[in-house]
Amino acid sequence: MPDVDTPARPPATGHDGGPSASELLDFARRAATDPALVASLPLDPEGRTWIRLDGPGGSEAWLIGWPPGTGTGWHDHGGSRGAFAAAAGELTEQSLAAALPTEGWKTLELADGVDRERRLSDGRGRAFGPHHVHQVLNLSADTHAVSVHAYYPPLPLMRRYSRTGPVLRLEAVEQPEEWA
Repeated sequence: MPDVDTPARPPATGHDGGPSASELLDFARRAATDPALVASLPLDPEGRTWIRLDGPGGSEAWLIGWPPGTGTGWHDHGGSRGAFAAAAGELTEQSLAAALPTEGWKTLELADGVDRERRLSDGRGRAFGPHHVHQVLNLSADTHAVSVHAYYPPLPLMRRYSRTGPVLRLEAVEQPEEWA
């Protein structure tokens, strides 16, 4: 799949008074190209590091460092829309091209053809709507990656999933105090 920066069905404007997915992407791209901001993040060779940022219009934003070989695992954003952009290194996003319900299920069998993969580097980014399920990975064997992420409304929770072939299984629900 080509490396594209277009949103996957996010609202064109923030109908709830907050920033739209494309406005979040604009913020993430601008922040990702700020050398002083990117340099302010302490990098740890053993695990991800992060700094919370003030996002636009009451959104929540994060500057995240990714050691080689790290990733998020499959997750959603609790119904928030969002965006992220690479600031250094390269990240791979694996996502599902299907709007999954956020509640009312524990196991889903995914249809053929829903998998998408994008590689993001050099300020390139991705916006997404409230039903987005993905994982983000630094597949490099030797290079840290850094990225900027923004969400609106601020993340109420994150659902964590496991995936075996076409089966996606809800494993845990994390609350904001677990990652703040």
